[in-house]
Amino acid sequence: MSITDLLHDAEDKMKKSVEATRHEFTLIRTGRANPALLEHVVVVAYGSELPLNQVATVTTPDARQLLITPFDRNQLGAIEKGILKSDVNLTPNNDGNAIRLNIPPLNEERRKEFIKLLHKKAEAGHAAVRNVRHHSMNRLRDMQKAKEISEDEEKRTGDKLQKLTDQYIAEIDKHTKQKEQDLLEV
Repeated sequence: MSITDLLHDAEDKMKKSVEATRHEFTLIRTGRANPALLEHVVVVAYGSELPLNQVATVTTPDARQLLITPFDRNQLGAIEKGILKSDVNLTPNNDGNAIRLNIPPLNEERRKEFIKLLHKKAEAGHAAVRNVRHHSMNRLRDMQKAKEISEDEEKRTGDKLQKLTDQYIAEIDKHTKQKEQDLLEV
C-alpha cells in the first residue's frame, strides 16, 4: 500500500464517520417534524418484521406533523403498534386511512436532554475519526519499520493525517452547533 492510498483510505473512512454522525443527529427530535424520526420503527406485517418505510410512506404536511400513509390499509393497526412500541414517544392518531403524529413543542428540560444526547453522539463521532487516524498511524509505523518508507515520509504523512483529523472533527463540530441551534429554537 502506498502513502497516497493510505491517506485516501483514511480520508474516506473519516468522511463516512462524519456522515454516520450527521445521520445520528437527524434522529434527535427538534420539535419540527422529520421523517427520519421514524427510521428505526419496526412493523410486524405479513408475518415478519419490516422497517416502517417498507409498509408506508412518511410525509410532513406541516412543521409539527408527520403523516404515515400505508401501502395496504389493513396494516394500519400493525403500524400503530410499531410506533407505540418504538422509542419515538409520540402517540399515533389513526383516522382509518392514515396515521398522524403530532410533534409537540419541546420544553426547556427536554431541550437540555436532547443537547446532552447530541454532545454524546458528537463525541462518538470524534472518537470514530480519531480511531481512523490511530489505525492509519499504526499502518504508517509498520511501513516505516518494514523500510517501505523513510522516517521523514512517516512524519510528513502523520502531519497530513492530523490535519485531516482536525478538518473532520471541525466538520462534526459545525454540524453539532447547527443541530444545537435547531434544538434551542422555540
